[in-house]
Amino acid sequence: MIQQQAASTVNGDARTKPVLLIADPDETVVEDLATALEREGVAVTGAPDGAQGLLQAGALQPDVVLVSATLPVIDAVEFVRAVRLARAVPVLLGVGEGHAEQAVRALAAGAAACVARPYRVTELLPFIQAASPGSRQVLAVGGVELDVQAYQVRVGGRAVHLPLREFELLHYLMRNADRTVTREQIMRHVWHAAATTSTNTIAVHVKRLRHRLGDEDDQLIQTVRGVGYRLVTPGTSGNPA
Repeated sequence: MIQQQAASTVNGDARTKPVLLIADPDETVVEDLATALEREGVAVTGAPDGAQGLLQAGALQPDVVLVSATLPVIDAVEFVRAVRLARAVPVLLGVGEGHAEQAVRALAAGAAACVARPYRVTELLPFIQAASPGSRQVLAVGGVELDVQAYQVRVGGRAVHLPLREFELLHYLMRNADRTVTREQIMRHVWHAAATTSTNTIAVHVKRLRHRLGDEDDQLIQTVRGVGYRLVTPGTSGNPA
């Protein structure tokens, strides 16, 4: 039923909804997630193993692929590699305890990020919304380029891997380039839970993001004391308070 609903949406007129392919052997997990995401306007299809998942990926041309680390027939790492060779589509790996090795190998094979399994809609939606039809594909500030659909970041033409939260943080800062965003705004738009994220957590993620981007002198991402942060376009005046 899930497959038929998703296929009719994809093959129908204009494809206005983002399409998510879930390759996961647990049918209950797929059905529950599909029900929740379809309320958010996402067309969902499921595949119980890697072989059927690859067939669905070719037939449906999904906007995002979510694959379980426990995928049978064709394992998750080979599945990620095959999908990424065919298309520049973001592939998310669903991981639980004991999946650290698969996570490392899947990221090396081209996975965009790892997400917790059991899955949470609030964690998946930013990926899906960024890949929605008509969404802006690439943001660029100075030498930093962020591809919101492929979930890739390049600095000076060099690919830089960012964990999920840092990718979302950079995405939010780049969408608001040259504007100061408060810590409360970052909590709400990046962590999606204003009351549960400490300012120290944000500071730690900003520090890690600066390091990965080579922003050791804090000139790209500036701290506005007592307020928040500002990502500054090179050549503009961005004096931190």
